[in-house]
Amino acid sequence: MPKIQLSKNFIRSTCKLALNEDLYPSGDITTNLLNNNSILKVNLISNEKGIIGGLEFAKQTFKLLDRNIKFHIKKKEGSKVNKSSIVAVIEGKIKSILIGERVALNFLSHISGIATKTNKFVEKVGKKTKICCTRKTIPNLRVIQKYAVKLGGGTNHRFNLSDEFLIKDNHLASSKKFEDIVKKAINKKKERKITVEVDTLNQFKRINGLNFNRVLFDNMSPKNLKKAIKYAKGKYETEASGGITLKNVKKIAATNVDRISVGELTHSIQALDLKLEI
Repeated sequence: MPKIQLSKNFIRSTCKLALNEDLYPSGDITTNLLNNNSILKVNLISNEKGIIGGLEFAKQTFKLLDRNIKFHIKKKEGSKVNKSSIVAVIEGKIKSILIGERVALNFLSHISGIATKTNKFVEKVGKKTKICCTRKTIPNLRVIQKYAVKLGGGTNHRFNLSDEFLIKDNHLASSKKFEDIVKKAINKKKERKITVEVDTLNQFKRINGLNFNRVLFDNMSPKNLKKAIKYAKGKYETEASGGITLKNVKKIAATNVDRISVGELTHSIQALDLKLEI
């Protein structure tokens, strides 16, 4: 899978699109009512504990509006913040700061929310098991969301459908002899990895021994998952998925599975509560 890298050009382009969405066609008609446009210092504050992420997005948002704005970062990207922590100090014309406020906070709260949730899962399972995101991302925001998962200590699953073979239940259901699909993938794999999803121990037994890389156990009980992992030991990397929550992830990790994929890292995001305070 390609490494997730957010270049400055990518961040600036993304911020431009967000600003255009917020300002088209007539700009900030409310802020334009203000007569005051003096230079002020504004604190960016966290209203809760979490992992902070997206600081460069916030910085570039303000810089695109006014290159004279100074964005003083007080907390490192990916670091833990507490309630009432000052994350950054923005210094510049108050009108420019108010115009960019919501776009900057939207990036920060979204990225920080994903990083924070991911970190909660990572802390539950410890170092032996990797917490992975999925392709259940908001369209056109995948690269940003997967970046946020990495900030929180998680592992990126495949980025798109070209990265690796992931033979899932619907692929298997379309063939009476699903072993043939796995064998086709093996013949075409080149340098790509092959993951095969199974729902039952019997399904796994039918393909156990074939030359693929990872077996994904979907919605298996911890008891059956533990058995399956013993069968796979030394032959395949193992992964669990399906209905994983903060309440049960520790129990799933106790089966000694290598990876746990969690869709809610990106499809059900609770934004980190942040604010600008004049």
